[in-house]
Amino acid sequence: MYIDSHCHLNLLADQPGGVAAMVAEASENHIEHILCIAIDKESIESVRQLAEQYPQLTASVGIHPNVEESGTLSTEQLIELAAHPKVIAIGETGLDYFRSEGDLTWQRDRFRYHIDAAKQTQKPLIIHTREAREDTMSMLEQENARDAGGIIHCFTENWETAKRALDIGFYISLSGIVTFKSARELQDVAKQLPLDRILIETDAPYLAPMPHRGKTNKPAYVKHVAAFLAELRGESEEQIAAATTENFYRLFPSARLAA
Repeated sequence: MYIDSHCHLNLLADQPGGVAAMVAEASENHIEHILCIAIDKESIESVRQLAEQYPQLTASVGIHPNVEESGTLSTEQLIELAAHPKVIAIGETGLDYFRSEGDLTWQRDRFRYHIDAAKQTQKPLIIHTREAREDTMSMLEQENARDAGGIIHCFTENWETAKRALDIGFYISLSGIVTFKSARELQDVAKQLPLDRILIETDAPYLAPMPHRGKTNKPAYVKHVAAFLAELRGESEEQIAAATTENFYRLFPSARLAA
């Protein structure tokens, strides 16, 4: 069995058969659980509703770093939203200096609110970072994010960054990007990661893995990430599936209770 640890399932509602078809196809492909990730105020509500509808779905609450400053939620608001029994994570949150420009103090403040909310609720963080690796890791370290734990999702950074994440107890989640021929550095990192700290994800509808690159991604495709990792690391698909599933439930024990 597999787990898709990061999916924007609400954005697949316009696909043939809608979300119901995506969930059914995932089950047929032995995907036993899907964590649906919020990125703004609107999606917080939509992923929560999906999680209420399907027992194999859970949700997060958070504001993506690229959402405009006016979309920020306070620590108190995040804590209130995270009280829902199907919400198991805070995020996605983090820093993104690729899409946002100018004085990004507000983005760092928003990140800090999420870290505080995660520590107070004891719900792990889902971290997004792009062209901001040093500031992202420094904030996680300085704000004692290890007290909440979490994931660096859709990891595309170097080994030094991975090591810093591992050192504060975080997990590394690998997406379809690791299957791309151009992702040599990431593949080298993936070979070095301890098996008990790896998660897999789709980030659907984005970043479909080989052999579906360029198509709309969906939770059922997470098994291709697992298969690639197995070959890359010299392990069996069964080992990757079992380890990443166990790792997910170790980080998110409430996911079993929410089902």
